[in-house]
Amino acid sequence: MAPTVLLALLALVALPAPGLGVASPSCEYPAHLWCSSREIAVACQAESRCANLSRPAAAPVELSLYYESLCPACRWFLVQQLFTTWLLLPEEVLNITLVPYGNTEVGAGPTWCRGRPSWCRRPHSDRLVLQEEIVSGKWQFQCQHGPEECLGNMIEACLMHEAKNFSTYFPVIFCLESGTSVTKNLDACLQIYAPQLDRDRIAACVQGDTGATLMHRNAQLTEALDPPHQYVPWIVINGKHTDELQAQAQTSLLGLICHLYQVGRGAGGAGGHVPVPAGALSATLWQGEKPDACGGSGAPKALAGCRR
Repeated sequence: MAPTVLLALLALVALPAPGLGVASPSCEYPAHLWCSSREIAVACQAESRCANLSRPAAAPVELSLYYESLCPACRWFLVQQLFTTWLLLPEEVLNITLVPYGNTEVGAGPTWCRGRPSWCRRPHSDRLVLQEEIVSGKWQFQCQHGPEECLGNMIEACLMHEAKNFSTYFPVIFCLESGTSVTKNLDACLQIYAPQLDRDRIAACVQGDTGATLMHRNAQLTEALDPPHQYVPWIVINGKHTDELQAQAQTSLLGLICHLYQVGRGAGGAGGHVPVPAGALSATLWQGEKPDACGGSGAPKALAGCRR
């Protein structure tokens, strides 16, 4: 091949893609990825050519679950719908708040720790620790499925309090709710999913005033629901509860969350999403984009809720 022809071919290969310009020397990404994230666009000096990056980040969908630790329908929803949806979606898409309380009723008087683990008792006392000091005396929580459920609610509330991070405590709660016993498997679930957590600190919370305070806060959150809850699981999405939202969440939560998140999908063509291969910088999900997991969801039959 003549030298002049070879040089001409090399010149053609070196031409930049139309409308993209010349990449910065610090750009290590191919041209088709320059607009996949703001970090890559900055490195490649392509910000002005990436219209999709000018859109604001989409707000995550906010989901609050009001539940009881031993209610079969609550356990089914948490294990089969909520946990799997959380696993499939990027953390930017969905924020979850768990409120273990449900149809519990508050009243005065002692409850006994019959057949419960030794650490559910206060030192030198047989009273169940689900009590809170108030002006007129101590409070006791009467749970729909008995003292075992009160203890399960308390364990999960204390677990959340001690772990702080949702990604740390949610797998442990999933383990408890999917196992044979919510109240007797804490050690095993911690060992598998969160060995860094101190079981003794959780037990101290359950035994002490902190756990009672957490339960009273959950009682206040539950009783403040508008409209008032009629059953559990009671699902609130973006601050709202309707029969339609509840039904959709219990049959196909993944599809519902994806639908609600795609508030501006029409902008920027087909969502404006350019996937970044594994190993590249993680791209921020922008408003209107469709998370990869939103391709579809099964719709297993939901269990009937636990009514008040």
